[in-house]
Amino acid sequence: MEAIAFYALSAVVLLSALCVIMARNPVHSVLFLILAFFTSAGLLILIGAEFLAMLLVVVYVGAVAVLFLFVVMMLEVDFVELKKQFLDYAPFGAIVAFVFFAEIALVAGAMGLERSENFDPKPGAASNVEAIGQVMYTQYLLLFQVSGIILLIAMIGAIVLTLRHRPGVKRQDVSKQTGRKREEGVELKDVRPGQGI
Repeated sequence: MEAIAFYALSAVVLLSALCVIMARNPVHSVLFLILAFFTSAGLLILIGAEFLAMLLVVVYVGAVAVLFLFVVMMLEVDFVELKKQFLDYAPFGAIVAFVFFAEIALVAGAMGLERSENFDPKPGAASNVEAIGQVMYTQYLLLFQVSGIILLIAMIGAIVLTLRHRPGVKRQDVSKQTGRKREEGVELKDVRPGQGI
């Protein structure tokens, strides 16, 4: 069962990766990319790396969604037209969702059989998180820090690319705010009793 699950998930990863670069519609490409990440997480679960599988789904699928958001912001897509085309994408999304659920059932079935036969918990065994943390923060600390700096630079670049100065929008001027005097910001009114301003 585990070998069948491995070959099935590997075929889905290869096909979805091929469809990412061959799809003409960017929405379809993003859906195929998310399918590839999700299926890769299933392969990680099969080899016993549940923590890495969870990180792959949370980080990469979340990053793909944010990246797609930045692309939509840069391309100025007409959201009214996009909402009209939602029903056109619904069958395709349903097919991808069906593949997701089929993969979950396949991996759960393969892991259930394996754990029932070979599962032998040891009281002092290190978990996935402890083992990864031990290697990441000792042997690969420099590479971990460099990858964090690269991601920070990429995030700043994406913000700079999507930042637009639109006319008629009030912006904050810190030097003007801190240099303001009391006379410019406070106005005293002599209000007589029984009258408004």
